[in-house]
Amino acid sequence: MEILIEKHLQRLLNVELGFQRSLTKEIDWSSRLIAIKGARGTGKTTLLLQRIKEIYGDSTIALYASLDNIWFADNRIYNMADRFYKSGGKYLFLDEVHKYPRWVQEIKNIYDDFPDLNLVFTGSSLLEILNARADLSRRAVVYKMQGLSFREFLEMETGQQFPTFSLDDVFSNHIKLAAEVVSKLKPLQYFDQYLRQGYFPFYREGKALYHQRVEEVLSMILEIELPLMRGIDVHYVSKLKQLLQVLAGSVPFVPNISKISERTGIARLTLLKYLVNLEEAGILKLLYRDSSGLTRLQKPDKLYLENPNYIYTLVPDMVNKGSLRETFLVNQLRYKHKVEYTEPGDIIVNRNQTIEVGGKQKTRRQIANVQAAWIAADEIEFGSGNKIPLWLFGFLY
Repeated sequence: MEILIEKHLQRLLNVELGFQRSLTKEIDWSSRLIAIKGARGTGKTTLLLQRIKEIYGDSTIALYASLDNIWFADNRIYNMADRFYKSGGKYLFLDEVHKYPRWVQEIKNIYDDFPDLNLVFTGSSLLEILNARADLSRRAVVYKMQGLSFREFLEMETGQQFPTFSLDDVFSNHIKLAAEVVSKLKPLQYFDQYLRQGYFPFYREGKALYHQRVEEVLSMILEIELPLMRGIDVHYVSKLKQLLQVLAGSVPFVPNISKISERTGIARLTLLKYLVNLEEAGILKLLYRDSSGLTRLQKPDKLYLENPNYIYTLVPDMVNKGSLRETFLVNQLRYKHKVEYTEPGDIIVNRNQTIEVGGKQKTRRQIANVQAAWIAADEIEFGSGNKIPLWLFGFLY
């Protein structure tokens, strides 16, 4: 236990409080059991440590522990929580719970047996809160964390503060909102950098090695997390990597499942299941024409990589501008809104707003007969009428 306390204090010394993710303000920290899911590298650990340092300092009432620590090879979470609670502990923060085989049952027992203990835990995007033997879904308040928004990236880069904008405001007041941002900086000066290497907070630790680290994130998810947590056959991992490279180098991808199945040697139904798993893991985003009544084995109408940085990592010399733009838009919108495939247009948001994506010369020709239709245009600071700067959609969280 002393080892964990020492590690806890060491980690607090190295964490900075300057920039904090927007999710920090959205979490109801008074809840007794909080779960934060997210892909590797999105900043879950930093969020926990910042919360502890800012609110509790070096007080012994709070404890951070990462479950990939070798200490847990011979020690149980429950026993640690018991000792912590009896020593006056009140706030327990557990990181990477998916690394611990019995985490679901033991967290349930901790929650039930120590009613004065507040517990926050993080884990992979693949984390299953619902479990037949110990249903945590009725107890835990679950939050999802994805990579930096363009707004958050600007805050990290410049040290300036920017508000989040609601989607309704972006549609109805985009000229005013763009002016608020442009009065402080030139967003297009930073936008290309964000698309290339600004999605994961660790970009600040060394831009030269950034894409190598992103590749390591992808490999860890494909080679370890998916086989362990979703049962993906390890023999197909190399085929899935090839599929991701095909997607990265393509215009927004309309999949032919039968052809992909034939090329990869993965049975059609298995392939559809794997695509869903890749979305759960934060590698792909699947769009459907109508997601109501959706089944897990329904063919998606369009496939995107989860974020633009993946494109630059997988095919740095073959980046398709159209794919990059759409990937950015879908990523920023899907975090809090329903996004579906539509024609004409590229996507429809919340079932009522159609968006066509393009460059600054993009016209309304393709969506001329569509009500509530918008153009998300790249390479412009200000829009007009129903043409909105693409970068402005990066201020939604």
